[in-house]
Amino acid sequence: MSAEEYLGRSRLFRDLKRGPHGQLIERYAARLVVVGLARHGTWRCLNVVGGLLSWMASRRCALAALDERMVDQYLGHRAGRQSIQPGDRSALRRWLAVLCDAGAIAPSAPPPLTPHDQIFAEFADYLRRERGLAPKSIVRHLPTIRRFLHEVCLAGADDLGKIRQEDVIRYIERHAQDWSPKTGKVMCWSVRAFLRYLHHMGLHPASLADCVPSMRRWKLATLPTYLSGAQVQKALDGCDRTTVMGRRDYAILMLLAKLGLRADEVATLTLDDIDWRAGELRVRAKGRQRARMPMPPDVGTAIVAYLRNGRPKSSSRRMFVRTLAPHIGFASGSAITWIAKTALDRAFIGGCAHRGANIFRHSLATELLRSGATLSEIGQLLRQESHDTTRMYAKVDIEALRTLSLPWPGGAQ
Repeated sequence: MSAEEYLGRSRLFRDLKRGPHGQLIERYAARLVVVGLARHGTWRCLNVVGGLLSWMASRRCALAALDERMVDQYLGHRAGRQSIQPGDRSALRRWLAVLCDAGAIAPSAPPPLTPHDQIFAEFADYLRRERGLAPKSIVRHLPTIRRFLHEVCLAGADDLGKIRQEDVIRYIERHAQDWSPKTGKVMCWSVRAFLRYLHHMGLHPASLADCVPSMRRWKLATLPTYLSGAQVQKALDGCDRTTVMGRRDYAILMLLAKLGLRADEVATLTLDDIDWRAGELRVRAKGRQRARMPMPPDVGTAIVAYLRNGRPKSSSRRMFVRTLAPHIGFASGSAITWIAKTALDRAFIGGCAHRGANIFRHSLATELLRSGATLSEIGQLLRQESHDTTRMYAKVDIEALRTLSLPWPGGAQ
């Protein structure tokens, strides 16, 4: 039963409408219909809001005084009497948004920035204006810079000019082995960018970027992780296409396995990116690039099955949306990675060093190479600018490499 059908029969909804805030309750109910909640979710939202209004009435609190702090107090009170479900806080935030739109309460003031948050906000503005970085690239600097400031610059902006070369080197040495070599290099990249910013803006007299040690990481030192054709098919067959979620996940996995799309590229696909007449797909690739790709018939069939019999009604133009309300697009490629990992777990496919969306991309490249495709053709399909990135797939063709190997000195071992 949909939210609209439930509201037409709900006694709880009628009772709340007869209360002192009936018009606001009707606005809230209209919001629930737009969100697309099912019967139980709609009932739960109305129940939580009704409980909040009763609690405020018992304490003689005016509706205009309602804010996030009072919501937290009510949830604490409610938790002492019954369990709090994950959607309860979202239901009350939705109620606050309705009240704010109606002018019944004042807009909530943004939380004050900490000294470190203020420093990063100014650094982010510099990266956006001076360096032209995309928002996603800027956010990746945040964890490293926040940790660096917490350990090296405790007093905030007052200590920026007092950072010493020894402090930088010790910080890198402390955290050099916290993660993989690749992540360590990213850490050094973030610290260098921040130190260059300090010197460029006159916040530090010396250019300390050159004192950041380099982390050694051999290129092409490892084999790419990939699945066999049978394993890829097993992961695809594991999707239950009789269900809404199964049809969605199958279409996503087909895009990963047959076209080699990245997780972010799948997450950002919109309904307007498909040219059905030309049989093409427009992809938002890395580096703010746009690429047009041919859409194989089996991939198109999977997408059509999802759009016709799986995609919930939604105002979002994203192709793939959440199956649970609110039916909106995924926030990032992390959800696509999770879907890919779940498919591997469901098919009992193990022994992979990396489990996620990229393993399907590597598997496609490996299969194409073994089928006779050239590295240049594979690079074009995968939209890789660097030939070195594509060249790593040559290492998986062991039989072809045997013809190039030299005899072992002293005979076979």
